[in-house]
Amino acid sequence: MFESVGSLAGSAWIYPVVATSVLLDVFLPLLPSGVLVIAAATAAAAGSAVTRVPDVLWLVACAATASVLGDLVAYRLAWRGGARLDRAIARSRRLTRAHERLGAALARGGGALVILARFAPAGRSVVSLGAGAARRRARDFLPWSALAGLTWAGYSVALGYFGGQWLGATWLATGVSVTALFAAGAGAAYLMRRPAPRDR
Repeated sequence: MFESVGSLAGSAWIYPVVATSVLLDVFLPLLPSGVLVIAAATAAAAGSAVTRVPDVLWLVACAATASVLGDLVAYRLAWRGGARLDRAIARSRRLTRAHERLGAALARGGGALVILARFAPAGRSVVSLGAGAARRRARDFLPWSALAGLTWAGYSVALGYFGGQWLGATWLATGVSVTALFAAGAGAAYLMRRPAPRDR
């Protein structure tokens, strides 16, 4: 089974597969895009020294670009969805709090929340849709989305690649790397749930 992932990672098909998965998981957070990126990077670690590094760099670029494009699509759809999405957000206390915190963070020019949300389960969806529904300016949101996508892609690929280097291109290496990714997501979710400091 790992061999099939390895053969896919060694072909040009890995890039559209990764891109499609990462792009769509803003709408379907249960898609295992992070697991796929890590598995591909783990398999790439088994490649030859000549071809390994370009494949890893292209994998980072592919995942990061798809992440930003997915955020942009969600942002634009929410921007046009307007009142209907506002009503859906208003029905959820959790979404309302996240929406308010996002608005405050973007208004202050801070994008740490956007980066944290990229790692938290479903956080990317909440942030991208929330920014569009609130009609936040694209120039306030998209640069942080790009940094978030690049950070997430680089971290995921590094986990898979170095896990494959240290533990071999096996499911054990992939499992350890995925666990580290989930741990980062749990940490990001915890930080996002913390109440925002009140202005004095």
